[in-house]
Amino acid sequence: MKTTKKFELVPIGMIHASYQKKGDAPHQGRLSTATSEIEIFPDYADGVKDIAQRPHLIILYWLDRADRHTLTAIPPHSRKEHGVFATRSPNRPNPIGLAVIDLLGINGDRLIVRGLDAFEGTPVLDIKPYSPEIDCIRNE
Repeated sequence: MKTTKKFELVPIGMIHASYQKKGDAPHQGRLSTATSEIEIFPDYADGVKDIAQRPHLIILYWLDRADRHTLTAIPPHSRKEHGVFATRSPNRPNPIGLAVIDLLGINGDRLIVRGLDAFEGTPVLDIKPYSPEIDCIRNE
């Protein structure tokens, strides 16, 4: 069932990274030691007030170079094709990236972070504080 309702997403910033094209970025940014910067656009600068108190953040970003028509993927650790919603493939109908990052510092309008796997110029949709009490599921 398709919806005809339109949604508008407005970027609050942009990622500045050394990754330029497919193959440059790691499969999982959390496993990388590379640093990136998140530029916060002036209209949203007040939104990062007190963010330095949070050592880890959840970044939601728009994978603007993804294939939005893909419904299956073969993950790097598997030789079997899966439905895209059972994978972390960037190619998906709504290519929203999610990363838990380390906040290393703040330099003016830029957050210096570790743990992103996004390309240079990737739009940032939202930033949320990471809370281990809420976001980490303990072994059951």
